[in-house]
Amino acid sequence: MFSALTEPNFPNAALGLGAESVTALSLQKQGRGQFGIKQAATTGLPVGLLTPSFLDFNITNSQELSAYLEEAVTNAGLLSQKRWSVALPSNTARTAIITLEAEPAAKGEAEEILDWKAEQSFGAPAAELRISKQAIAPDRDGKARYFATAIKLAVIDEYENIFERFGWKAGLMLPRAVSEANWLLDKKIAGDSMLISGQNDGFTALLLRANEPSVVRSVTCEQGEIDDEIYRLLMFYSDRFGGEGGSILERMLVIGRDLVPSKIKEIAAEALGNATQILRPEDIGLYLPDNSLRFDEIAAPAGLAALG
Repeated sequence: MFSALTEPNFPNAALGLGAESVTALSLQKQGRGQFGIKQAATTGLPVGLLTPSFLDFNITNSQELSAYLEEAVTNAGLLSQKRWSVALPSNTARTAIITLEAEPAAKGEAEEILDWKAEQSFGAPAAELRISKQAIAPDRDGKARYFATAIKLAVIDEYENIFERFGWKAGLMLPRAVSEANWLLDKKIAGDSMLISGQNDGFTALLLRANEPSVVRSVTCEQGEIDDEIYRLLMFYSDRFGGEGGSILERMLVIGRDLVPSKIKEIAAEALGNATQILRPEDIGLYLPDNSLRFDEIAAPAGLAALG
């Protein structure tokens, strides 16, 4: 589903960048839809070196961040790798589902309307953004919908300038939550799936129905408020989709250092009235060799590398 947001050819190596660490990895197939870690390393970052932001600059010292990236890539044994996919911090990008109220008369008009809608959704002029759009299933009233992500060009330039120093080509750059959601794409699953992706100031939730995004929510809250906000989100799901065509939230992928899967399973049972599977790495086809690799650090870049 997300392939239309990207280039058609994917490398099997990826970088994951966040406020606290950078990760470099490559995958190897271990069967149909199954992946193992071939090479990987994570390097911690000092506080304030990378501050994810949609509107403001992200990197306080590009030379220093370059050194940490080089350390991660070297430790992973991937220094000769030139083509990368890149998972950016979720706060660096914005994601939305855009609905067109009426069918445009011409293609050019559709692009103008989408750009205008994107400006309203993302809070910045379309000329200042790199916007990727993918048509998805229409809403219940038959209105056309698009799954869209946006990153400010000035912010993209910060990262790409670093990559150019190494001679790297980053053909695929997506926000963390979208990268992680790739693990939920499974044509054999008929029910709904949801990603809960933690971040420093809350979480991003992405609901997939028929392997397409149906709801995207970015929730800003304090750490102690996360459980209540997830409960409200699941109650919204129950009110809006519960019983619609036999809809049921079958699976949840919970990724984040401060998110406790067992607690979220309890919250889901209370809000939805049924048991929901909380997916483990092996349930989505990712096998970690040992406890030295943390799922929350590698899930996003591995989700992109799996496309290769």
